[in-house]
Amino acid sequence: MSDYEFDDDEAFVVIERQPAGIGSFLLGAAIGAGIALLMAPQSGEETRREIKRGAKRVKRAAQSAVEDATTKVSDTFQEARRQVEERIDAARQTIELKREQVLRAMDAGREAARDAKGELERRIAETKAQTRAAYDAGAGVARDARTGAERSAARAAVRATRARERAGVVEDELDGV
Repeated sequence: MSDYEFDDDEAFVVIERQPAGIGSFLLGAAIGAGIALLMAPQSGEETRREIKRGAKRVKRAAQSAVEDATTKVSDTFQEARRQVEERIDAARQTIELKREQVLRAMDAGREAARDAKGELERRIAETKAQTRAAYDAGAGVARDARTGAERSAARAAVRATRARERAGVVEDELDGV
């Protein structure tokens, strides 16, 4: 069941609220002025003169209001335009500053990369030289060891030959006995 009960036979009034505007006010003022002029205790000619004067005043007031509004709109537009231009200039300056910072950072990065490359090439050259020296030293030791081993083997062969010869002499002596 709804919160409200309506009897279809009873009449009811619906009131809609609309926001009051300047147009409604001016319309009401014009209607009121017209009624006041018609009800005034003046002759027709005087009333027409008053209406003309009033119309001229309203016309001047309207022109003045239009000029004021035009000036305000123009001033507001010029101020907004100035602010937009200032913001655009500030944005351009900020972009240029950031661009310069990026370029400096890129140059610094390139310089650091060149330095690192040079240092790496120097270390590689040192390592190659040390490796070559170690290899040459090892080869010399190996040669010396091989030469020394060959000499030792040759001496041992000579000793073995002498020992065989002695053994052969001793055998011959034993055979002769």
